[in-house]
Amino acid sequence: MLLSIVIFLPLLGVIAIALLRGFGATAVKAIAFGIGLITFVISLGLYTEFNADLATFQLGGTPIEWIPGGVSYHIGVDGISLWLVLLTTFLTPVCILAAWNSVEKGLSGFMMSLLALETGMLGVFCSLDLFLFFVFWESMLIPMYFLIGIWGGERRIYATIKFVLYTMAGSALMLVGILALYFQNGNSFDLTTLSGPFEHSDLLFLAFFIAFAIKVPLFPFHTWLPDAHVEAPTVGSVILAGVLLKMGTYGIIRFCLPLFPDAAEKFTPLIVTLAVIGIIYGALVAMVQPDLKKLVAYSSVSHLGFVVLGLFSKNPIGIQGSMLQMINHGLSTGALFLLVGMIYERRHSRMIVDFGGLSKRMPIFATIFMIVTLSSIGLPGLNGFVGEYMILAGSFVGQAFSKIYVVFATAGVILAAIYMLWMFQRVMFGTLDKTNEGLPDLNPREIVVMLPLLLFIFWIGVYPKPFLSKMEKSVGVVVTKVQTAPAMGQLEKQKSRDPKLALQGTLRTQHEKREKEAEQ
Repeated sequence: MLLSIVIFLPLLGVIAIALLRGFGATAVKAIAFGIGLITFVISLGLYTEFNADLATFQLGGTPIEWIPGGVSYHIGVDGISLWLVLLTTFLTPVCILAAWNSVEKGLSGFMMSLLALETGMLGVFCSLDLFLFFVFWESMLIPMYFLIGIWGGERRIYATIKFVLYTMAGSALMLVGILALYFQNGNSFDLTTLSGPFEHSDLLFLAFFIAFAIKVPLFPFHTWLPDAHVEAPTVGSVILAGVLLKMGTYGIIRFCLPLFPDAAEKFTPLIVTLAVIGIIYGALVAMVQPDLKKLVAYSSVSHLGFVVLGLFSKNPIGIQGSMLQMINHGLSTGALFLLVGMIYERRHSRMIVDFGGLSKRMPIFATIFMIVTLSSIGLPGLNGFVGEYMILAGSFVGQAFSKIYVVFATAGVILAAIYMLWMFQRVMFGTLDKTNEGLPDLNPREIVVMLPLLLFIFWIGVYPKPFLSKMEKSVGVVVTKVQTAPAMGQLEKQKSRDPKLALQGTLRTQHEKREKEAEQ
């Protein structure tokens, strides 16, 4: 019951705004922020009630048949999805408060779209029915379409259509995969009952993986992201980077790895190669960007490459590092987009050459920008370091690919320091341009927006254990599935080639069967 309230409470806010928008802009803002904040507070109950000692899905209640023929309303969270749910409910009220004075037209529609988007994203992370998952996956496209298409920049229509077409192309492949699993699972969409091996598992893996790779976005499926980020309103970029991209990496760890472990093993070298290319490519392209927002957008391509690298390390350290880095990226990159939006509202420009010496005029802004920049490049003591270290350490000991990949990925850390610190130096130091002399520093509302993000940036960097402990058991289940199935497959191949091994396996099975009968 609690989980359902968290998912659908934002829709109550949509209805309330639709009914009460005639009372004025202040009422619309208050309703939206109030509903967003209440949803976050209630979602904290998921954290307190979640039992970290269990690897099963929890807090979802009994499945309810939704459509005859195997479609049910079946929800739940485990240690993997719990933190993504909390990240979503945390960022939504932050975004609403950040957009308090920045939306001049269609305020009620803007707030309704934000709240509806929250429900769609929460549903994706909580769905345990494949059909329900697909419904939520597609439904979040509608509010994001409006957020970019109505409140975006000059090229918003182009960016919106590109975003939707890319996502729907991946969704079509995923739908084919879902239907194939449905028929192989006894006409059931229940994720908890799915167990392989499946027929045509390689094709099914690719159907799901391409859909999720587009959403990540993994190189070379990334080309929609910079346009969407640049043209989206500030809070649209925050939600896009903070949560929507994580739907892709979540899908990989929820579906691709545990359901198709043999196929995952087969395609790991290719995927890891693409991830490392994305890390270096995203960093190099970010380095030459003249637009602050586009620089941060390409940094996401690089950072998400690290997440994919850690997922395909197939060991607990690497996968836990990837999960933690999903949260870190949502906090750090979300904060960067908010800061870029704040300076844009004052200067109406995002070009780096238009700035310089801002630290003299805006010391609070410069201080917060510096902390978030250092967080993004992985400075020890801040959140980015913990996730990147675990990813690289887990990937280095992983047996699925060569250590040379980790060497190239580490170069991405160095490149990130170069483009982020160079950007910070050009914006904050040097000669203060006369055009920027009148820029005001952050106001109390903007400081309040940034403080919660800074709190978690320091908290995770200094003491990440509370975040890692909740996901440990669930990650262990995924690791077991990913590591066991390929090993069993290799053993079966050896048996087929060696009659002695086959005979030993048969005798062992018969012996175990007699022991069980004797115990009974």
